[in-house]
Amino acid sequence: MDAIQVIVMAFAGIVVYLVLMRYLLLKPSNDRSWVNDNKRLANAEFEGDYVIIKNIRDFNWRSTRDYDERWIEKKFNLTEVSKIWFVLEYFDPKKRQMAHTILGFEFKDGSRICCSIEVRRERGEKYHPIRGFFRQYELIYVWATESDAIGVRTRCRRKSVTHLFEAVVLGPGNERRMLESYLNRTNKLYEDPEWYNTITNTCTTNIVKHVNEVYPGRVPKAIAILLPGLSPKILYKNNLVKINSSLEKTLEESIIDSKAQTWDGVSDFGNLIRE
Repeated sequence: MDAIQVIVMAFAGIVVYLVLMRYLLLKPSNDRSWVNDNKRLANAEFEGDYVIIKNIRDFNWRSTRDYDERWIEKKFNLTEVSKIWFVLEYFDPKKRQMAHTILGFEFKDGSRICCSIEVRRERGEKYHPIRGFFRQYELIYVWATESDAIGVRTRCRRKSVTHLFEAVVLGPGNERRMLESYLNRTNKLYEDPEWYNTITNTCTTNIVKHVNEVYPGRVPKAIAILLPGLSPKILYKNNLVKINSSLEKTLEESIIDSKAQTWDGVSDFGNLIRE
């Protein structure tokens, strides 16, 4: 090895070191110029068996760029969580590996709320899974009404196909524990921001962590956790959602896009998509 090769290798090593150090020194923040639909962080205040969730997003979406902005707060009785719902959105049916997952909570009085775990985007920023490896996005728990978080996906995204499943919850009281687990994590992110990571800190990996926190071992390790579009098989195999006779029939019957598109903007959106 001659002197020039040694110098080149040394220079390359220095560059790699500097890039790595810059990467490791990057710190997540809650103080950036966020897009409108990500600009507020939800947080929860517990009062015994009740919780007040603040900064719930309740946008009226006419398109992904045309909407009425609205943020609300609601009080829920934690003893009355009766059902959990699992939403699976395929961004493009031709690319079945790529999908987004959402969890929703229903109460005995019929009220509902959902939480979408997402990339928190800055103004002018677009999501790309490769960038998600390199500390480019913060993580956000978006608490929203179903007409917002599910509505924008079913009514405004032309390629998306969205499924709604009722979750199978094992163990008495685990519906409440699941909601509390989500809310505690929401409060943690409110105080201590985290980086999103395409492999380790996504919508689906966090859902799995919450489920296994409440019911250890409920969801086994599987490639579908990293590629949520493949999740129907793991949902079926591990009895995670209610199945109507067969997985194929359940997948067909669980598509809610056409129902959502008939919403009049006034009636109960959640009831409509469950008809």
